[in-house]
Amino acid sequence: MMETAITRTQFLRGDIRGERRAVRPPWALEEWLFVERCDRCDKCISACPHGLLSAGRGGFPKVDFLRGECTFCRACLEQCSRGALREHDDEVPWQLRATIGESCLASHGVICRSCGEQCEARAIRFRPAAGRVPQPEVNKALCSGCGACVRPCPAAAVTMHYHPLPAEVSL
Repeated sequence: MMETAITRTQFLRGDIRGERRAVRPPWALEEWLFVERCDRCDKCISACPHGLLSAGRGGFPKVDFLRGECTFCRACLEQCSRGALREHDDEVPWQLRATIGESCLASHGVICRSCGEQCEARAIRFRPAAGRVPQPEVNKALCSGCGACVRPCPAAAVTMHYHPLPAEVSL
């Protein structure tokens, strides 16, 4: 059995799996360590050229993909003096990947490709189906987690979730 560290907030809110946790900036440490090291100086928030970061619960920075996408410019990383954001040579900025929910217009017979049109990595493809509108599929190995697909979705069907990639996959 694998043990997982959870934060006090996760425990008190009954979110043991961390499914409702805030999305932290790229290169953020594990949640409990991030919260311990981040002094909530807001320098990363101010440094983000896309306005993607905002102060969340407790004043800790969080990502809001409805504001835009992450270009992994490293501006937030360069401003973090406490080590809450740390780059590692062998790691991707984060393990976020797009997920398309049941409210997707294509699953209701409406042709919509807004998420795929915004995906520079071409991680979102549309699978043709006989007699049906093409359905979107996310290739998790190609998805960088930039979030460019979130804001343009008219049905708010695209969300970002943590999906650890196999060790042999690198972006």
